[in-house]
Amino acid sequence: MDIKKILPENGPPIKEVSKYIEKYKSELIVIKYGGNVFIDRDIFNNFITDINILSQLGISIVVVHGGGPRIKRELEKSKIQSKFIRGLRVTDEKIIDIVESVLIEFNIDIVNSLSQKGSEAISIHTKNNNIIEVIPEAEELGFVGIPNKIDSSFLIKTIKKKIIPIISPLGLGKDNQTYNINGDTAAGAVAKSLKSRRLLLMTNVEGVLNKEKKLIEEISSPEILEMIKNETITEGMIPKINTCLDAVNNGVTAVGIIDGRKKHSILFEIFSDKGSGTLIRK
Repeated sequence: MDIKKILPENGPPIKEVSKYIEKYKSELIVIKYGGNVFIDRDIFNNFITDINILSQLGISIVVVHGGGPRIKRELEKSKIQSKFIRGLRVTDEKIIDIVESVLIEFNIDIVNSLSQKGSEAISIHTKNNNIIEVIPEAEELGFVGIPNKIDSSFLIKTIKKKIIPIISPLGLGKDNQTYNINGDTAAGAVAKSLKSRRLLLMTNVEGVLNKEKKLIEEISSPEILEMIKNETITEGMIPKINTCLDAVNNGVTAVGIIDGRKKHSILFEIFSDKGSGTLIRK
């Protein structure tokens, strides 16, 4: 395999890449793609390029995507007002239909974009190969679910065939009712069920910042809990961090929060000594 031919010129150093390919070749990496910035097509194309490169290098990956900004756009088009409780969208029958169709459309977009690059991927959502069983999160939220069971054997079979699973944050509850799941929560549940080596959460922030607003490159669970306590980490970042802590305490070796706005941030995170965000360990 000629790594030089596969890697982009502005990617991580070849010497480091070879070392990390060896490290990850029999491991699994779950990548969550989401956040407000990802409606930008250049960022999307960069993400597709990186996933395709990982696949060509023989790394096993599972992608879980979000879709908040797209959902917001569609709801506004339909003149539907959204209400949020604890950062989660209250989802009634009308909203769940829109959420489901937007997420499935985005899912198919990812699969087709990868296929154009030569990587085989498969759509996984409530209408096709559903692997997530949910229980309702809270009555007041409507059709918002928490993953209760993940069909990891289906994912492992798919990965063994060198096909990339692309998973929508949707699941089925009782009576085959569709539920919306927070994207980070869905990605965390998938990573835990597979005991993946890495869970990467792509976001529109640099990573975890200290009081001086400087990036922290690596941090342990106790240090993070201290930062929540002293309010260095606040609001929107807390649910994300809780997903990370839950994952590292349940079989995932480490979680990276990485900046999806940066070119090739996934490649730098996996294949370089420096990484490209914050790495959280137990």
